[in-house]
Amino acid sequence: MKRVLVACGNGIATSTVVASKIRTYAQKEGVNITTEQCKLMEVPGKGDNYDLVVTTGQFGGQINTPVVGGMSLLTGIGQQDTLKEIIDHLK
Repeated sequence: MKRVLVACGNGIATSTVVASKIRTYAQKEGVNITTEQCKLMEVPGKGDNYDLVVTTGQFGGQINTPVVGGMSLLTGIGQQDTLKEIIDHLK
């Protein structure tokens, strides 16, 4: 099972929407994942414990885990490309 950390400004609202979309798409693609949410500022301390980090804000820190920008999952513009990129990282 792959672990995905979804980070937004406060770790509540937008990360909930993004995490839900990722879980739904992963299930459709046959990829078994769990998601957890956090504040963007918590990513440097938590990110290395996951297979992938998806952020809805600008992340300039350095972690060993791949980071994908997930703003398109909120706006809908480029959403399919972002979901495909996420799944490609997890396969």
